Amino acid sequence: MGLPLAKALLDTDHRVYGSTTSEEKLADLDKEGIIPFKIVLGEDKIDGPISTFLAPLEILIINVPPKLRGKHKENYVQKMKLLNSEILKSGIKKIVFVSSTSVYGNVEGEVTENTAVNPVNESGKQLLAVENLFKKTKKLQFAILRFGGLIGPERHPVMFLAGRMGLENGKEYVNLIHLNDCIGMILYILENDYWNETYNGVFPHHPEKSVFYTSEALKRGLSAPQYVLKKSKYRGKQVICRNILNKKYRFSTPITY
Repeated sequence: MGLPLAKALLDTDHRVYGSTTSEEKLADLDKEGIIPFKIVLGEDKIDGPISTFLAPLEILIINVPPKLRGKHKENYVQKMKLLNSEILKSGIKKIVFVSSTSVYGNVEGEVTENTAVNPVNESGKQLLAVENLFKKTKKLQFAILRFGGLIGPERHPVMFLAGRMGLENGKEYVNLIHLNDCIGMILYILENDYWNETYNGVFPHHPEKSVFYTSEALKRGLSAPQYVLKKSKYRGKQVICRNILNKKYRFSTPITY
């Protein structure tokens, strides 16, 4: 989401500073008109000129997901604490933190921003801890965005499900959002100064997974995933974007396209 968001901000006359962990990508960012910095966030230290990067910023958008797969499972909370300490040394007053609907855990039925959070996986637990970290930082105004599963021009979850057998969650609801609306929500919040709130980000259409992913696979010429009847009556959650919809934001891009 980072590069498309940066381009959208440039198109709306913002001056954009961007960070990457890759030396090779610095030139690519520069070509797009983004002022590039190589910054590597770690649990014990931050490599790169973090203070120089943060110094001119009015708003910082943090889109750094936890890395919890593989052999090394990082302490994401500690990494964000180090970043937060650098933010407090800078002149930044506002942050946007990209989180996830995983913080709600396995609740069932409609879920709004007022629903109690109860994450069950490690990623959700660490994201929630970081949400609270930024919310409790008195010198910062914040916008927390809990996005659902991301769909984009080169990204669709059906690509990971096509042809799979024995899936048991076919009756559960889909909670997805297109990249266009991820960017649209962020721009809408920035343009209207909607701070100190948490926002769910999910397209307001929740078909059953078996129906949705079968249809999406077939329209792409892929083998449809095979779902089996599960004895459990658990239907999963339907994430409702009450806060952003109450502020008159209208989603632009359906999850079926």
